[in-house]
Amino acid sequence: MASISSPPAAATPASEALLRRRHWTFPARNRRARLRRSLHGALEWLLCRFAIHGDRPVFAAEQFAWIHQVEGAWQGVRQELDAVMVHRDAMPNFQDILREVRGIQKDDDWKTFFLKGVGMNCHENARRCPETMRVLEGIPGCTTAFFSILSPGKRIPPHRGAWAGVLRLHLALSVPEPEERCRIRIADQIHTWREGCCLVFDDTYNHQVWNDTDGYRVVLFVDFERPLRWPLAAFNHWLLHLAALAPFLLEANARQEAAERSFWGRIAARAVES
Repeated sequence: MASISSPPAAATPASEALLRRRHWTFPARNRRARLRRSLHGALEWLLCRFAIHGDRPVFAAEQFAWIHQVEGAWQGVRQELDAVMVHRDAMPNFQDILREVRGIQKDDDWKTFFLKGVGMNCHENARRCPETMRVLEGIPGCTTAFFSILSPGKRIPPHRGAWAGVLRLHLALSVPEPEERCRIRIADQIHTWREGCCLVFDDTYNHQVWNDTDGYRVVLFVDFERPLRWPLAAFNHWLLHLAALAPFLLEANARQEAAERSFWGRIAARAVES
């Protein structure tokens, strides 16, 4: 396994409730929003009843036969990361691509380099990272992928993901020391990253991140379709691809295309100046 889990701390009934999937980061503002949340929660409950690997916050890497291939190729991915990390300051912040992230991220300390996304055009970024794209092709049902770069001292507050129909994978590419000061809490478990190893978890469980070091923490951040039994597998696949038409993802695609043009344009201008 790619991480070390600490024993869960004693929790009060109130704090335990905050760790459950049904706890949302931000409260519903009106009756319609509460109704949507109720429907959303019912669908996630049904989905997880059909989950092949069960319903838990964190999964063993051994549960996914393809993970050893991902981990075996990590150094090639790291080389491509190193090539673009030289221009880290020109990368977009996460909230520059997905404005919904503004609820948990407002500074310049969480940079992204998108390679793939539902409804997204990341052609130029992907072209510059052929080895990473080859790795992503080996992940069944991969929907989203980017280099997730946290600056020294960066913390991400408690939050939950949008949909239990995907699982999240972190392939650790750069983990600063001391390891125990660069960590993630998922539900009531604390995990750390190890370079070249994968951490797989359900991001709809409440989680938060600390990089209390002087270095940059970088992972290949991947969402992939949660393995489900029929017929929920087909329903989930359809729903995820239908999401490409959602207004917020159409906007994210436009923002990503603009950010990609700006990024490579700035690099080209620097090359001319030098």
